[in-house]
Amino acid sequence: MFTNLKITEIAPNPDQPRKFFDEAKQSELTGSIKENGLLQPVVVRPTGSAEAPYVLIAGERRWRSCKEAGLEVIPAKVIKDVSEENAYVLSIAENVNREDMTIMEEAGAYADLKAAGWTPAKIAKQFGKTETHITWRLGLLTLRPEVAEMVDKGDIKNNLAWHIAQLNPANQMVAAMRYVRGDFDSEAEAQHFANGLKMMEKQSSLTGDEAPTAEIQEERKKARAKAKDSLGKAEDILIPLFEELGAKKPEDLAVILGTDLTRYVRVIGKIHSQVQQVRNLLSKAQGIQRAMADDFNKKAVEVQQEAAQKKAARQGEAKPEAATKAPVKAAAKKAAPKPAAPRAKDAGAAKSPARKVPAQKQAEPTVQAAKKAEAPAAQ
Repeated sequence: MFTNLKITEIAPNPDQPRKFFDEAKQSELTGSIKENGLLQPVVVRPTGSAEAPYVLIAGERRWRSCKEAGLEVIPAKVIKDVSEENAYVLSIAENVNREDMTIMEEAGAYADLKAAGWTPAKIAKQFGKTETHITWRLGLLTLRPEVAEMVDKGDIKNNLAWHIAQLNPANQMVAAMRYVRGDFDSEAEAQHFANGLKMMEKQSSLTGDEAPTAEIQEERKKARAKAKDSLGKAEDILIPLFEELGAKKPEDLAVILGTDLTRYVRVIGKIHSQVQQVRNLLSKAQGIQRAMADDFNKKAVEVQQEAAQKKAARQGEAKPEAATKAPVKAAAKKAAPKPAAPRAKDAGAAKSPARKVPAQKQAEPTVQAAKKAEAPAAQ
């Protein structure tokens, strides 16, 4: 049973699991409603509020487009006596299988139900999903916001996103950025790299902190030489063989191989299976090797930063000593007495030239002094 409600009487659901609404698809829906009207009513529940007596349970996209289309009345299905939790479940059920609901929105919706006490098994049953599907979605919630945004935009695929989510925040950014900028030939290679980073997080080094013994080094040397020799032979023999066979027509091979054709088909099948297995192992090894290189580079940067900090600390200790000497010199300069400024009278005397005394007047004191000096001797 549907009823017509004023569009202003309906409020959007504040707990709407979907947060992203594609503008192009929203405009397309608005155009359809203008032409054909609303074909599927929205679902609401009463709130008891005078301002907005109803709140949406399902159909926010339709409600938004009706507003954009200028409709004043909208058909709605009113569900009474429904709890907020059940209303939220209905809202998720309407959106969870829609193509335009992002994977992070879906994960957030499941997380809200889990916080309300729902188990992954119950969530899976409610929405027709597998428990693994729910667990994987919940696992994405450990992604840092920047990486989660890349996942929402489709820059990082779902499976790879889960592997990245297992890493610490710093390594999440490393794996995500390297994948987005195209450092890997495939998504599988990126997953192996992420798994390699996870191994590096669990242990400080794949080879241990101690240097390998001479025996271990010798064993590794022999294994390396054997692997190189075997792979070299495969490269020299198998690749030219397959190139030669691949250049022939099926009817030619039917004649050339004759009755042995069936056996060779089985042999090539086994080789193909082994090659696929070894290819996967080598890809994992490459991911570990790349993770080791990244870990080594990161530690090298940390060592350089630590050395720079120690150097700065030493310089910081030397600067206070120099600073204590400088004030002493300054104080000594301040303590040194300044020469007294000449008084006005003296200054005037210093500036005026000495007056010339006539030679006769200058000699008289000298003669009188000589006579006085001789007087005691005469007595």
